[in-house]
Amino acid sequence: MRPPVPPFDLESAKVKVLAAENAWNTRDPERVAAAYTEDSVWRNRDEFFTGRPAIVEFLTRKWASENGYALRKDLWAFEGNRIAVRFQYEWHDETGQWWRSYGNEQWEFAPDGLMSRREASINDVRITESDRRILGPRDPGDESVLPQQ
Repeated sequence: MRPPVPPFDLESAKVKVLAAENAWNTRDPERVAAAYTEDSVWRNRDEFFTGRPAIVEFLTRKWASENGYALRKDLWAFEGNRIAVRFQYEWHDETGQWWRSYGNEQWEFAPDGLMSRREASINDVRITESDRRILGPRDPGDESVLPQQ
């Protein structure tokens, strides 16, 4: 069981989004993968894979090259057992070049609250270090995961 569980309302959807953001900001592949079903189906950019071992392998590879990774997720929409988010994260490559990655995710959850499907579309934009605006995990008191108007 991974509360909150579907069907989601506004508050439970916000809790789910913040929990995902917090987990991803640890950059711990095992911790992140534990939030997904054993047979979770993923599309991340142009990669398609299934299952926790593949998720751990993917995230290990991802965070080996995305240095200084810091993420923000915002709730976009929700209904029943589905949540949509938009996100931004910043990181630098091995040359020191900073990037801001923008994307959208569609999530589908099993009745026990584990994510059974994740589809992510992501674009990368070169930025200078002085253009950074995501300098680490969200401040503990900041629970605003709704898109800014």
